[in-house]
Amino acid sequence: MLTSGGVTNPSIRAALVDLLGKPIEDSHALVVPTAQWGHPMCGPSSVRDVIAGGVDSRYFSGLGWASVGVLELTALPTIGVERWGTWVRQADVLLVDGGDATYLSHWMRESGLAEVVSTLPDTVWVGVSAGSMVMTPRIGASFVEWSGAEDDQTLGVVDFSIFPHLDAFPENTLAHAERWAADLGGPAYAIDEQTAITVVDGRTEIVSEGRWVQVAAASD
Repeated sequence: MLTSGGVTNPSIRAALVDLLGKPIEDSHALVVPTAQWGHPMCGPSSVRDVIAGGVDSRYFSGLGWASVGVLELTALPTIGVERWGTWVRQADVLLVDGGDATYLSHWMRESGLAEVVSTLPDTVWVGVSAGSMVMTPRIGASFVEWSGAEDDQTLGVVDFSIFPHLDAFPENTLAHAERWAADLGGPAYAIDEQTAITVVDGRTEIVSEGRWVQVAAASD
């Protein structure tokens, strides 16, 4: 489940419960805050909020999960997959927060989580902003904030790109999204805070009580 702002309305919540196959209150979550460290607007306070399920994370880690743990990807290479792999396999859902998607993509690969996730077909991925964009092929140069990024490429698990926070900020207009999409060479969606995209067995569906626009179609 790829979102801009989390599980912000009843339609998205119902879609999430359907993906989980059980109530949120019976589901065990791991929060991945790693993308925040790569973005200059994030830091200790914002990481604390998402871990604690604070007011800014009420549609994400604060949804009322049976349990919430933390999976910090930068630590994983030092402890080995034989230890942390068990934590991931036991989780019902990975809550992957926003920040910089290229930084997150780097640590997904470096930690080995990208490889492990591909072997867990029943684990639900819920991304917010960069936590969604990391699953796409490219995020566009305008969304790269991490100075260590070589380009705007990410994991390419899905075959479309995402422009998040449509209309949420002055610079996140539809006109901006259309200019952004023109350089990507593939399908792309602009989504607002009330929209999610689910991908199950290669089938893509839009779940929305807000505004979304397909700003680029598949190239010939």
